[in-house]
Amino acid sequence: MRKLQVQGVHHITLTGADRQTSIDFWEGVLGMPFVFDQPNLDNPDEGHLYFDPGDGRLITVFTNEGRTPNPRRTPTEPGCVHHLAFNVSKATFSQAVTRLNERGIKHSGPKDRGFMDSIYFTDPMGLLIELACYRFEPPVGCTHADVMIEAHRIRVARGDYNIAEEHLADVIELLVARRQQSLSDDRAPKDPFARR
Repeated sequence: MRKLQVQGVHHITLTGADRQTSIDFWEGVLGMPFVFDQPNLDNPDEGHLYFDPGDGRLITVFTNEGRTPNPRRTPTEPGCVHHLAFNVSKATFSQAVTRLNERGIKHSGPKDRGFMDSIYFTDPMGLLIELACYRFEPPVGCTHADVMIEAHRIRVARGDYNIAEEHLADVIELLVARRQQSLSDDRAPKDPFARR
């Protein structure tokens, strides 16, 4: 047997309300440019809107002019989507509460996740949306996933409950040492003030 190796998320398609409500939320609240519009090729009664979440991949929304917003929380039983998380900068995250409050959008308030900060709210159809802000930048040539897997290993080895900033800092030091060569024979931590 062989795998069907995936190389990233191509797109995620959601069932939205009417066309304008969908545009107002995905572009007007979350800032995703509206980049493509066509009929739903499997259902001529629906539209199919495409938005760029910021990385060139796509979030698409099926719309129907007969559907109205329904803020009741979408199902979370096994097999259902619990939430979608979108990456935001520290600057944007620090403005999230104020900007959601300006629109009267109920939210969770900031949540400390150890390696990131999060805030949650629902879209017009009750789907839980998370804005997530990493507390670290991976070293050049590494991904967030590279940092996370090493931080997990360190956390488990130390018997810690969850990943914290200490684990992230230690991993970043480790990954830089692995990726970046040095002319020094000894790259261990030093105290340049000890010789005074």
